[in-house]
Amino acid sequence: QVQLVESGGGLVQAGGSLRLSCAASGRTFNIYYMGWFRQAPGKEREFVATISWNGGSTYYADSVKGRFTISRDNAKNTVYLQMNSLKPEDTAVYYCAEASRRLVPRKAYEYDYWGQGTQVTVSS
Repeated sequence: QVQLVESGGGLVQAGGSLRLSCAASGRTFNIYYMGWFRQAPGKEREFVATISWNGGSTYYADSVKGRFTISRDNAKNTVYLQMNSLKPEDTAVYYCAEASRRLVPRKAYEYDYWGQGTQVTVSS
């Protein structure tokens, strides 16, 4: 079992920045990737970014490439999502998730554990 707790969401104006954090606890030695997804009202959960736990390789959705940065601190078992140049369409509940598979996971079903989510609202 892996427990994930997100923090850092909030309300920000368009063009602003937020940093989300996700702290992992439990059986963290099985983690291969940590990812961020988001879900807006009435929409499906969508992939945002993912990072390999050991090598630090990163992958992004085209919609956030160049604006968002995913990083991790293995000593703290924490993954971050730095979000810059935020747009109203970035408004969603953001979830972190853990995958214990070696291939790069970009689909929600490829992740095994999920956090409770944190709300990000970007006003225009």
